[in-house]
Amino acid sequence: MKNVDVYDVTLRDGTQGEGVSFSVEDKIRVAHKIDELGVKYIEGGWPGSNDRDEQFFKKIKKEKMVNSKIAAFGSTRRANIKCDDDSNIQSLLKAETKVITLVGKTWDFHVAKALKINNEENLELINDSISYLKERTEEVFFDAEHFFDGYKSNKEYSISCIESAIKAGVNGVILCDTNGGSTPWEIESAVKEINNMFSETTIGIHTHNDSDLGVANALQAVLAGATQIQGTINGYGERCGNANLCSIIANLNLKMNIKCIDDSNLEKLSDVSTFINELANLPSNNKLPFVGKSAFAHKGGIHVSAVMRDSSTYEHVEPNKVGNKRRVLVSDLSGRSNISYKLEELGIENIENESLSLILNELKTLENNGYEFENVDASFELLARKIVGNYNPKIKLIETEINSRQIVPSKDSLARIKVEINNKIFENESSGSGPVNALDNALRETLVKEYPSLKEVELKDYRVRVVSGSKGTESLVRVIIESTDKKTSWSTIGVSRDIVEASWKALIDSFEYKLMNLPS
Repeated sequence: MKNVDVYDVTLRDGTQGEGVSFSVEDKIRVAHKIDELGVKYIEGGWPGSNDRDEQFFKKIKKEKMVNSKIAAFGSTRRANIKCDDDSNIQSLLKAETKVITLVGKTWDFHVAKALKINNEENLELINDSISYLKERTEEVFFDAEHFFDGYKSNKEYSISCIESAIKAGVNGVILCDTNGGSTPWEIESAVKEINNMFSETTIGIHTHNDSDLGVANALQAVLAGATQIQGTINGYGERCGNANLCSIIANLNLKMNIKCIDDSNLEKLSDVSTFINELANLPSNNKLPFVGKSAFAHKGGIHVSAVMRDSSTYEHVEPNKVGNKRRVLVSDLSGRSNISYKLEELGIENIENESLSLILNELKTLENNGYEFENVDASFELLARKIVGNYNPKIKLIETEINSRQIVPSKDSLARIKVEINNKIFENESSGSGPVNALDNALRETLVKEYPSLKEVELKDYRVRVVSGSKGTESLVRVIIESTDKKTSWSTIGVSRDIVEASWKALIDSFEYKLMNLPS
């Protein structure tokens, strides 16, 4: 079996992506999470470029890594400066890592334009820098920047850069598609040639996703002989991002029979993806293959029916192998199979076909009127339980009144409510920052009198969408709210031509769902 080492660059290349920023403490937490995954190398950053990375390397020395080696990243020495006097080279040594990765130019266009030196001088930079570091650390890798562009432009010179690195004693040469413009067949041809020429040296691959080919190019390189593969968790990186390690690892292990990490660790893949995404405070990309929330989500009734018979009909791998799970969505595209699966998932079992049909018909009616149930399981469960007769709503609205004394600023809204809770009538009024907040406060204050445990319920997210714009300000409005009790979260929906009424429906469902799940 072929051995391929995974080299993670999330903490360096990944942080160059728009919107991605980690504190020193965040970076240490990410490093530990990737270490748990069983990745061999973790590139911690560029210690000579900023204070944050310098602090990271100071602190990571004290941390114990179980599976991974921490690597420091930097560039070859500057022209006309000796390694002893080059601040970048010295900062790499100061980081005290056992692995150092040097980036150097291999495209003659960049040598002339970026470095403003001749080709021979660049070869000296590569050789001198690697030789110097090899005497002072355990492993040195050479990132051949823009290799594939250079290979297409001036093959002989690009290869001479690789030769210079190998003569200096480098442990491995990483061929970089820095601009992300290469295709799998171009990658295959170049990697094969380099691997054949330098068969005694580790050849790696580093791809970007500017042509949406980052993962494909990386995997093609492995087939062509590469034995180290670089990328980032979730595909973070500059411009369109780097090759997504989550997809790379899953494909290597499950499709190519290359165990780049242990199968037991493969089950951690979705958790690692989610953890790092949340730490980066980025919106979730549900469409990520293997690890995304939607990766194994089924909506069409025919699909769900087939999956229930045999999951391989519409799933290319078992979700649990990558730590993910199957999701069945309910919508107006659903059949009874969707409803049955979802009800069983929610703990509602042994439902008769007549009740399934009633739920499905009501669902389709509501969706035709602007509702959308695929991501609001709490509202769907309430709907289903009401129809099958095993839940009776505890909150009944009798009357509401909203007064807003000002439009801007909207901090002086007053809500009056009259509700029936457990056959008791309650009246209350409360102010808030806008009519929805005032209504929420009034309802919450009232409910807490009967159910003190509702104090722990908080509004986590509030989203408004105009469903139909054909009638301007009279258009249907869909409100989805996400609530939490700090133990779990749930989502509910309301639809109306009145945003306050839509909000009220979503709020009522949120509290009803919590009340339904209170210990009896």
